[in-house]
Amino acid sequence: MVETEQFIMGDVACAEGAIASGCRFFAGYPITPATEIAERMAKRLPQVGGTYIQMEDEMASMAAILGASWGGLKSMTSTSGPGFSLMMENIGLGIIMEVPCVVVNVQRAGPSTGLPTLCAQGDVMQARWGSHGHYEIIALSASSPQELFDVTIKAFNLSERYRIPVLVLTDEVVGHMTEKVIIQPSDRIEIYSRKISNLSPQEYLPYLPDEDMVAPMVGVGEGYNIHSTGLTHDERGYPVITAAVQKEMMDRLIYKIRNNVDNILEYEEIETADAEMILIAYGISARPALKALEMAREKGVKCGMLKLITIWPFPEKKIKELASQVKGFIVPEINYGQVYLEVERCVAGKAKTVLISHAGGSIFHPDKILEVITKL
Repeated sequence: MVETEQFIMGDVACAEGAIASGCRFFAGYPITPATEIAERMAKRLPQVGGTYIQMEDEMASMAAILGASWGGLKSMTSTSGPGFSLMMENIGLGIIMEVPCVVVNVQRAGPSTGLPTLCAQGDVMQARWGSHGHYEIIALSASSPQELFDVTIKAFNLSERYRIPVLVLTDEVVGHMTEKVIIQPSDRIEIYSRKISNLSPQEYLPYLPDEDMVAPMVGVGEGYNIHSTGLTHDERGYPVITAAVQKEMMDRLIYKIRNNVDNILEYEEIETADAEMILIAYGISARPALKALEMAREKGVKCGMLKLITIWPFPEKKIKELASQVKGFIVPEINYGQVYLEVERCVAGKAKTVLISHAGGSIFHPDKILEVITKL
């Protein structure tokens, strides 16, 4: 196989990234601006021996990919704001059942139906805390079709490694823009697949963790007795409704992510070595922010940028480190302050933090960001 270059939209690149990752099951419901992902998967999955199912709604879609994953397949769904809201209960189910899968949210402006065909970045906090209870989640972001291809592969790898639903947060502009995407042959793509237990059916326990706090899996229908539930459960997967078992289970769910933050986090530092102020941006907002940085540098302003690829877990350590070196942080995002509030929390008053907010429907103009840079 050889490397290929394709001019494709971001949604299509996302689907191709899923196929390259080994995804062989997709369940979804059409919703703008994510429908093109489903359309591409409907075409491509039969070509590689996979299965596409259009479900009756997003709740069923999320349930279906959990079941497919327990059956041994890498699985994915895609949606936008209203559908993402409907998926939240079953995302929580996937977390407590420790089911690897990928959920792509091509964000649009809300709340409710909002602007179905236009962009926003308003689902960042929902991605972190949208389901009930306390838990850890992994959420990634992309600012181009190429990144969306690459990030989708990373999402599957993280999902399989840590037995957790992983979220991909893109947006309408990235999803619908068409750019060159380099697609590596499968033998050059690093693929991680879940740990499979080598225990006999008599010995196997679905939630008996290894030292990394991640339990090996087996596929349903392979001769093993498997019980998995949304209730607090023990290593057998059986409900045990006690505070002691809740703590034991939650410690595993929380610390299998927290203990591996350095392995999960990915971000890009641009011109930060001598920067006096730092732009923090993600998704489509990173592109006008980068242009504004270049314009600022031309004016002699020492500006840098921290481009987030991993949003959750949040790069607290890096931001705290930068806060001791710079005068301020500027966060442009298409909402009224979500990542901004996390930056402010991490900076803890050591530097100035400024939000450039946008209600949605269009992206920032670099001049707007440059204006704030020069004022600061």
